[in-house]
Amino acid sequence: MLYYALAVVLILVGIAGVILPALPGLPLVFGGMLLAAWAGDFQQIGWGTLVVLGLLTALSFAVDIFSTAIGAQRVGASRKALLGTVLGTFAGLFFMPIGLLAGPFIGALLGELWHGREFRQATKVGLGTWLGILLGVVLKLGLAFAMLGLFVFAWIF
Repeated sequence: MLYYALAVVLILVGIAGVILPALPGLPLVFGGMLLAAWAGDFQQIGWGTLVVLGLLTALSFAVDIFSTAIGAQRVGASRKALLGTVLGTFAGLFFMPIGLLAGPFIGALLGELWHGREFRQATKVGLGTWLGILLGVVLKLGLAFAMLGLFVFAWIF
């Protein structure tokens, strides 16, 4: 019973991690599901289901990388803006919840200003990069709930 409780905690923390960049969201969700499957001797959740859940987890890494890059690329972000986004996201963790929302935008904006762009263009890049991150979060939430749905379906049937 303790393993199931720990599995639920991992899944819930993982879902929070989809939104909070400091936590590895879907890997924690997958870890919780794997623990629950193991605790049940893989009777309800088989290896086929676990492989699909693992592939969805791997897909989340691609979503993370490409959503931010696509958002930044569409508005012509420089490498300095991308570096600023990473640093701004990290700094934003210390000023939650506002910092989590504003950090990536401010980081990209400052990166573009450092690159020599005008404020208006830098703002556009900051917004585009932030929207890419937001798109990634939405897609990863979709993956998380797809994983939950698949897990519950496999558990019941």
